[in-house]
Amino acid sequence: MKNLENIINDAWEKKDQVNKNSDKSLIDTINQIIEDLDKGKVRVAEKINGKWITHQHIKKAIMLSFRIHGMETLQGPYSSWHDKAHLLKGKTSGWTKEEFEKAGFRMVPNSPVRKGSYIGKNVVLMPCFVNIGAYIDEGTMMDTFSRAGSSCQIGKNCHISAGSGVGGVLEPAQALPTIIEDNVFLGAMSEVVEGVIVGEGSVISMGMYIGQSTKIVDRKTGEIIYGKIPPYSVVVPGSLPDKKNPSAPSLSCAVIIKQVDEKTRSKTSINDLLRE
Repeated sequence: MKNLENIINDAWEKKDQVNKNSDKSLIDTINQIIEDLDKGKVRVAEKINGKWITHQHIKKAIMLSFRIHGMETLQGPYSSWHDKAHLLKGKTSGWTKEEFEKAGFRMVPNSPVRKGSYIGKNVVLMPCFVNIGAYIDEGTMMDTFSRAGSSCQIGKNCHISAGSGVGGVLEPAQALPTIIEDNVFLGAMSEVVEGVIVGEGSVISMGMYIGQSTKIVDRKTGEIIYGKIPPYSVVVPGSLPDKKNPSAPSLSCAVIIKQVDEKTRSKTSINDLLRE
């Protein structure tokens, strides 16, 4: 792996020169990393000793893959598509029933999942979109019209509700992607972006928009934090006035109203029947 990392880092220093005619060892390395992402052998980010770490060379390999592959056109029954060759047909193009059974996830029609993304066992993909580099762990549901952006990391047994989005952070290479930890419920039409971390077991209300500049307010203590929802938080939309100018419009914020309890779990728990 270290050798692959060195090859990618060296190529990144002269990325403007990388193309489909580049050295075969580089092209093979990039394609190998995309294949390993697809199989879940590597991932863009992972939690090591309690801290999320970005593997920069993996993100660089994804971006370099756009340099070595040309554009192709795919003819369909009601439309045609034009995109990079390695992404156009998708992760499951040509799969047999046996291959789906081995992968162990459920995927309904009109669920574009790009090559280089990983889908764990017992995941349910309703009509949704999963981009390259995304990692969706076991037992999670991607509900109708939800989105998993490039390089985002979604944990086990999460529910990403209808119309909600987990933003990808592909560039810059050193930036941490958006992360949804295990057992999180993300409410309908919500967006979590810009490398925000939603801690394990949290429940995010519908209609929330959380980025790095969003104030996250603990209603009980008044503490304001940015960029991370603490584990097992229940979060709803709120607003804060401008203390320096009370007559100015209030600004939206995320409000932690309590910790997850049994009542909350009963309303947001996942249904195993849908994952069998």
